[in-house]
Amino acid sequence: MSGGSALYRKAFVFFSSPIAKELVSDIKGNGSVLSRIGALREVKVFLIFLRYRAAKSLDAATMTTFRDLIPTKLAAAVWNCLMKYKNTLPDFPPSETCELLILDRSIDQIAPIIHEWTYDAMCRDLLNIEGNKYVYEIPSKTGGLPEKKEVLLEDHDPVWVELRHAHIADASERLHQKISNFASKNKAVQIHGSRDGSELSTRDLQKVVHALPQYSEQIEKLSLHAEIAGKINRIIREMGLKEVGQLEQDLVFGDAGTKELMNFLRVKEDVSQEIKLRLSMIYAALDPENFEDDKIAKLVELARLPPDDVNAVYNMRLLEAPPSDTPKSSILPFPLKFDVHKKKKAARKDRPGEEMIWQLSRFYPIIEELIEKLGKGELPKSDYPCMNDPTHGISYTASLRTGEIPAPHSKRSKRSMTWAHSRNFDGLYSRYLWQFFPSCFK
Repeated sequence: MSGGSALYRKAFVFFSSPIAKELVSDIKGNGSVLSRIGALREVKVFLIFLRYRAAKSLDAATMTTFRDLIPTKLAAAVWNCLMKYKNTLPDFPPSETCELLILDRSIDQIAPIIHEWTYDAMCRDLLNIEGNKYVYEIPSKTGGLPEKKEVLLEDHDPVWVELRHAHIADASERLHQKISNFASKNKAVQIHGSRDGSELSTRDLQKVVHALPQYSEQIEKLSLHAEIAGKINRIIREMGLKEVGQLEQDLVFGDAGTKELMNFLRVKEDVSQEIKLRLSMIYAALDPENFEDDKIAKLVELARLPPDDVNAVYNMRLLEAPPSDTPKSSILPFPLKFDVHKKKKAARKDRPGEEMIWQLSRFYPIIEELIEKLGKGELPKSDYPCMNDPTHGISYTASLRTGEIPAPHSKRSKRSMTWAHSRNFDGLYSRYLWQFFPSCFK
């Protein structure tokens, strides 16, 4: 904060508990820090409305086990810690100021395994990114071997901030539009670039950077993300991830089953071991009854998985998911019946009133749905009871619905009724984009 190159021009600091007078004095006494603070507030969000996923017995005749009580015990322990903390603060707020939802991995076993298609998810899934550090090659200024450059994909990069939650196809189109707008709106770029009105080449861009250094940072950001998006697009094609992603989502939504998965593994023998493992784990998570029918054994045999991967697939049954709402004794929440003569059941359902803009955008994590329901006050108390009833009879988040704060929504590219058809993202990189940054796609 007091360094020479701050990430942001101003810092807006909000404390979740009362500020110590000594800390305020230290801030006032440090001129370099004080000059960079735009706001300093106590918001006091530490008194929470605490909810947790309730334990359910395997069936009506089964006694609740100690493991089933873990969510309740954990929620009680968190609440006890908060109450002890409350006793140490004289200005503790009288009513709840936020909500805490306690879950465990069994609520959604599929989300960590399935391919997600946002720009951020694709970067971290397909590229060698350590934390937020991405390393790529740029042409040498001396004409020698390419040079390696490290960049951080963080909030100081406006292109990253805009694209990271977008579907990869949407991100690609937005990036192409940014490059087109940059070239069309900056006449100086055109003057110092291509003289005959054709599309800018790499040499043209180098001329622009040398002649107009004020454009170097903008060109650097655009070329970085053109390089990233181009690499992701190539990997998607080379690995056949569109077909893989379609099968994954068809399995989850009940449009495919054992037959389709087995056929895929027979036809696509050259698919990577990682993809085979992901598909096997998704299949195991959808219906652990398949363990009893030896379907999993036949699947891992067909996939030729190594012993460690086989163990990972079989260990999926240890993550016992919450039981379904249907009156049956199975412990599984999302049973799939793979009889071709019967309609398959799904682990996810398409949301009513939503229509796909992009292919492979159907999947959504369960936590997303839970948070949206929590924000609307629709999360059932029978499944997610409260450790402490709201002071005024309504949860803090739900009470916001009556105010002017907008309803919660995901920043990811989602389905919308304003689009009439799904789009395919094959060949999204137009000839213009490839010619604009040809060195990025070699």
